[in-house]
Amino acid sequence: MHTSLQKWSAEFIGTLWLTLGGCGAAVLAAAFPGVGIGLAGVSLAFGLTVLTGAYALGPISGGHFNPAVSVGLAMGGRFAWKELPGYVIAQVLGAIAGAGILYVIATGKAGADIGGFATNGFDGHSPGGYSLMAALVTEVVMTALFLIVILGATARRAAAGFAGLAIGLCLTLIHLISIPVTNTSVNPARSTGPALFGPSVALDQLWLFWVAPIVGALLGALIYKALLSNSRED
Repeated sequence: MHTSLQKWSAEFIGTLWLTLGGCGAAVLAAAFPGVGIGLAGVSLAFGLTVLTGAYALGPISGGHFNPAVSVGLAMGGRFAWKELPGYVIAQVLGAIAGAGILYVIATGKAGADIGGFATNGFDGHSPGGYSLMAALVTEVVMTALFLIVILGATARRAAAGFAGLAIGLCLTLIHLISIPVTNTSVNPARSTGPALFGPSVALDQLWLFWVAPIVGALLGALIYKALLSNSRED
């Protein structure tokens, strides 16, 4: 049995890794001349951070690395509500630490320009200029589907050992779809870390990237429980 400190530490490290790895690919590699990893490369980077983190740290904390996931798992009956505050605090602090490390690296050369610093946004701060409504729908729906995949892949009846792969690939697909709309959040912690170091508009719009993913996670958990779960096997 792992202690609360061990669980919080795993969530801190995992969310740090997700933020540093995923946002780092967007800020550093995607903008580096001649590399051009583009949307597909950044999407894969986010998926790989969750995949590797899930296998390395999941046995300790469950590998949430995302406040919305923790809320959804609690709603789905897979996680105790009383543990939620400690997880969310650890995740947000991990994302801030990951973004801070990335900021130090990204500004470590003369004339450095961090641009949007992988922050999330809508309207003028959306990569494709998408509206608030489009961003809201995207984040709610993508997070809901993410929770359905997580709950299904981690059910006892699911193939053992493949949950991390399914979840990582799902997050990759989510990014492939939604980077043009919001730069993809589906994770309030991941949005908070970069927003503290990026342009001020990211902080102004941060509220959406807390509200929409949490609403989506709750909806996804409710849909799974109502339509897809088998309480004896989940």
